Amino acid sequence: MDIENIIYEFYKPGSVTCELLLRHGERVAAKSIGIAENLTKNLILINPDMEFIMEAAMLHDIGIFMTNAPSLGCFGNVPYICHGLLGRTLLDNLGFPKHGLVSERHTGAGITAENIRINALPLPCRDMIPVSIEEKIICFADKFYSKNPEKSGYEKNIPEIIKELELIDKTHADRFAVWAEELLAVDKFSLKL
Repeated sequence: MDIENIIYEFYKPGSVTCELLLRHGERVAAKSIGIAENLTKNLILINPDMEFIMEAAMLHDIGIFMTNAPSLGCFGNVPYICHGLLGRTLLDNLGFPKHGLVSERHTGAGITAENIRINALPLPCRDMIPVSIEEKIICFADKFYSKNPEKSGYEKNIPEIIKELELIDKTHADRFAVWAEELLAVDKFSLKL
């Protein structure tokens, strides 16, 4: 799989949005691989698909260009919350349905059908929550980095992420906290520092 060629099908090489997408993907991929390697080293997880993790982490936000997110150089007509679903469609159409599922399921800490219904989100009313360990690792790693150019390179800490997710929905924060315990062996008491 040639990640850059896939991205260049939808993004002009060298454009602000393309560079944001690539740098963010690289950070998320590196964090994801580090988490998977640590789980393997500690015999918590045996044989995660490292190649898939790297590829899917690089492509998880591929749908942002179709959204209305001017701070990211995206001037589409669809709300930003739809970028994961849009990315899934793009990746499915390219013949990468497993990668597409990562794209769809990474938003927030996953979105439930109940979240969609209660908040009248412009998404199909179904669960969009990471299922495989690779999906969970990528979704978890993604929360540490913003695509916002003003925050480029800054890595959030776990308590910051939990606070941000609580603003969206407490279930998102709770799911992320469980992943922190499972993926980083962080005890629940240090999550609320």
